[in-house]
Amino acid sequence: MFEDKTLICKDCGNEFTFTAGEQDFYAEKGFENEPQRCKSCRDARKNGSRNEREMFEATCAGCGGVARIPFRPREDRPVYCSECFARQRENG
Repeated sequence: MFEDKTLICKDCGNEFTFTAGEQDFYAEKGFENEPQRCKSCRDARKNGSRNEREMFEATCAGCGGVARIPFRPREDRPVYCSECFARQRENG
């Protein structure tokens, strides 16, 4: 039903093949537009948009160890390391 197509990547300008299998997949999913980027440019775009989370260190209120957390700790709220947090959730 489908035949391989050669497309031009809009980012790098290189040719890439839009295979018959990929076209079938796109049709199955209801996608109407052909891909505009080659695989390496798509991957670079995906990975480039991921921001590394800033991590903060705090003293665990359960065991006194170091807790690495993805938010700035406040003095009025306890912070737990992963293990103590899991125990807190188990015990309700």
